[in-house]
Amino acid sequence: MTINLQSKTLESLQRLIDVVAQLRNPEGGCPWDLAQTPESLTPYVLEEAYEVVDAIQQGDREHMAEELGDLLLQVVLQSQIFSETDAFDLGDVAQGIAEKLIRRHPHVFGDSQAATPEEVHVTWEAIKAAEKGNQDEQTLTSKLARYGRTLPPMTATMKISKKAAKAGFEWETLDGVWEKVEEELGEFRHALAHESAENQAAEFGDVLFSLMQVARWCDIDPVAALQGTNRRFVQRFGLLEQSAEKPLDDHSIEELEALWQHAKRKIAGEG
Repeated sequence: MTINLQSKTLESLQRLIDVVAQLRNPEGGCPWDLAQTPESLTPYVLEEAYEVVDAIQQGDREHMAEELGDLLLQVVLQSQIFSETDAFDLGDVAQGIAEKLIRRHPHVFGDSQAATPEEVHVTWEAIKAAEKGNQDEQTLTSKLARYGRTLPPMTATMKISKKAAKAGFEWETLDGVWEKVEEELGEFRHALAHESAENQAAEFGDVLFSLMQVARWCDIDPVAALQGTNRRFVQRFGLLEQSAEKPLDDHSIEELEALWQHAKRKIAGEG
């Protein structure tokens, strides 16, 4: 049964590889797929990854399989594009990650011992550091820079600030964090009134970064918090739209505000 299942899986994967190769075939392929580059596909990689996360959170297994397929397509398509210049192919990608997993799990594939997830993490990080083999890569600054390059902005901010705080770069009290928020808000307001668009964006980023420190101090997951706000906004807006008796842009802002407040009360069970 296991052999048959593996054979079916490999057959399906090979079919996907063949389909993508045909889409990229200059003779009879798809013009859109042929026009793509690794850079042009980057937004789709991110989008599909987020859609996988959403499907998992929703608990819809059928939807999960579809979204994982879309993400797998991005891996296969990127690999196909690079194979066309003999850089590497999907086999190299799979072989590389398999070898990495074996190296970093000596407690499974070797003689080491690791009985808890915490012990596994220590071993993983030690092997990872040894693989880097570059002293510059071991500095805290280089690690923070890598987080900033490779993680979604909010996740990067939390990881950067946690690592910096662990190294001692930290406020003594939450009041100090709030003072920083107020300071950054003042600088942002000044930039809006007197400075360039570039400086305004920079100061706005500083405001967000400082607010994220409040979240860190209060053990709040900012990503989950914002996702919750987005869901609530859409839910309230949906009720607002249902309650409107004419197109939304025909309402005054006062009318829309009244509808909004009614939606909030209805969701809260107040009528």
